[in-house]
Amino acid sequence: MSVDLLDLARALIERPSVTPEDAGCQALIAEELAPSGFEAEHMRFGNVDNVWLRHGDGKPCVVFAGHTDVVPPGPEDQWSVPPFSATVRDGRLIGRGAADMKGSLAAMIKAAERFVRTYPDAPGSIALLITSDEEGVAEDGTKKVMQRLAERGELFEYCIVGEPSSSERLGDTVRIGRRGSLTGFLTIRGVQGHVAYPLAAENPMHAFARFVAAITREPMDRGNEHFPPTSFQMVNVHSDAGAPNVVPGELKCRFNFRYSTVWTAATLAERVEQELKRLGIDYEIRWRIAGEPFLTKPGKLTEAVSAAVKEETGLDPELSTSGGTSDGRYIAPYGIDVVELGPVNATIHKVNEEVAIEDLVRLERMYFRIAERLLLGR
Repeated sequence: MSVDLLDLARALIERPSVTPEDAGCQALIAEELAPSGFEAEHMRFGNVDNVWLRHGDGKPCVVFAGHTDVVPPGPEDQWSVPPFSATVRDGRLIGRGAADMKGSLAAMIKAAERFVRTYPDAPGSIALLITSDEEGVAEDGTKKVMQRLAERGELFEYCIVGEPSSSERLGDTVRIGRRGSLTGFLTIRGVQGHVAYPLAAENPMHAFARFVAAITREPMDRGNEHFPPTSFQMVNVHSDAGAPNVVPGELKCRFNFRYSTVWTAATLAERVEQELKRLGIDYEIRWRIAGEPFLTKPGKLTEAVSAAVKEETGLDPELSTSGGTSDGRYIAPYGIDVVELGPVNATIHKVNEEVAIEDLVRLERMYFRIAERLLLGR
């Protein structure tokens, strides 16, 4: 394997870049790519570091996107090795971020570097968009970079995000979209009173029960060709007057929808509020949108990615919209085709996160072949 690839992955993992910290990762990446002619533009928004690295100015432009921030390691005494030691053991690289996503980030960097050295006069251009704000609030990262690029007319045609998309084997799943995520913060108002005199009280928990029953009685939709039905999950409920014989006067809860392109956040929120009004519930609600659903339809990008996976692994990848949110939600709305291709996700965010070193080698080859197909048509 390329020792350089492993060394780069280890150097990135050794930097404890717990979100939103970058811990010097982006400077290291810029230094790595500079000899190959990549120009680095560092963009800092708030306390978040971002870097845009580009080689060439022609079209089409192929962008590899990723993040240097990681989630906290959790209880370090439960790890078999220090979480930021980037330990190699039995052909696997262990450490926080190994799979999500410093391993694939290293593979992208080496693939981009190899491509421009192999094809110095290739048409189009190749770039990397890297943030340290994907695992956290995600407001000052890719979202802000895309706004700046759009303002100056520097958008691109194709984007490969290195999120760990694979389920059991490298390349078995390629994500071509994601469901939207909408969270509701609901307050239901009742009338506090003595439990022995229920007619003089109005229990908000009973109103809450009617609301949940109404929302879950039938599916919100049946999904479509690319998306499963919309899901509704309660994640927090609290209502307590502080005494066992008192009906509380208020209930607060939080719930989340993961929704398909059948809805927008606005139409889904309207549907919920219509139900609350129909049930006669006295309520207040505020909404938080983590991202609208997006979909990259079959075309040049999905064909290039599927072909590269097939060549390297022999697999015909499943084109999926499963999983949570990713920074693709901030890229796709600009009319850009986006897919996610990365390592096996079995250990992401867990103790002893790891990635097979051979998978990183194969991933670098896949990224390189994708660039060849998109920019050279071969």
